[in-house]
Amino acid sequence: MDIVLYALTALLYGGLAIAGWRAHRHTTVEPGLAGVVPVGIAPVERKAKAASMGTTTRALLLIALLVHGVLLHTTIFPQNAMIFGFAFALSAMFWLGAGIYWIESFFFPLDGLRLLVLPLACIASLMPLLFGGVRVLSYSAAPMFKLHFLIANIAYGLFAIAALHAILMLMLERRLQRMRGTATRHANNGGWLASWLDTLPPLLSLEKLLFRLIAAGFVLLTLTLVSGIAFNEQLVDRAFRLDHKTVFAFLSWLMFGALLTARRISGWRGRAALRWVLASFVALLLAYVGSHFVFEVLLHCAVV
Repeated sequence: MDIVLYALTALLYGGLAIAGWRAHRHTTVEPGLAGVVPVGIAPVERKAKAASMGTTTRALLLIALLVHGVLLHTTIFPQNAMIFGFAFALSAMFWLGAGIYWIESFFFPLDGLRLLVLPLACIASLMPLLFGGVRVLSYSAAPMFKLHFLIANIAYGLFAIAALHAILMLMLERRLQRMRGTATRHANNGGWLASWLDTLPPLLSLEKLLFRLIAAGFVLLTLTLVSGIAFNEQLVDRAFRLDHKTVFAFLSWLMFGALLTARRISGWRGRAALRWVLASFVALLLAYVGSHFVFEVLLHCAVV
């Protein structure tokens, strides 16, 4: 049964990703072959319209999310036990990230982000087949642990989408700088990458959405740390345990908190702020995904 869910999840994500990129490539190549721009439709508007997510695509993505969710539940929680590892963490992260994108798409034209999220979600959904994870102790059935696990993964999903936003914003900012020093007609012929970036909303809109995601993720990360301390105290009668996960989790929390504080006080923005977002996300990855990769794959030992 699990292999059917794996295949169906990858097929849906992969099919939607291929269809999206083919539609995008069609809008990039066809105008060059025709040599004519349709009257009354600007190039950027035409590209965004062609790459937009229609009702069928939106419905198929929802089905992919539902199938992926069932797959995660059946593989992570088999028969009242729990199996988890870095591959499962990445799969859950991009499942939630794709779900957050699906919700965002109702309010913002983020079709360029879809072309990046879906291939990553497809790859991440298959990774547990290669890296099976480790069996977690019986405390995984505790309600406090389940709450902690749910909040942590939602926070991971929010920060994953925020990191992808930051990457796209850095690319878009670089394109805008090139356009300032180049004739517009040459800047508009920058190939598939330039036409992909043209499908994104304005930079200020992306920036506003980015910091909303980070603020929501920061609240959930704070709850994750609090619930983790409470659960640890309930389990081993010790509220704080200094290990690699704790150090990187608190480091990422401090970094995201500093970013939000600087944004509120001084309006921090631009490349430096975006790079800070990516550095904070890397610290968060190292808190669990990175450490589990080292222990499970490189050192071949279990860590929980």
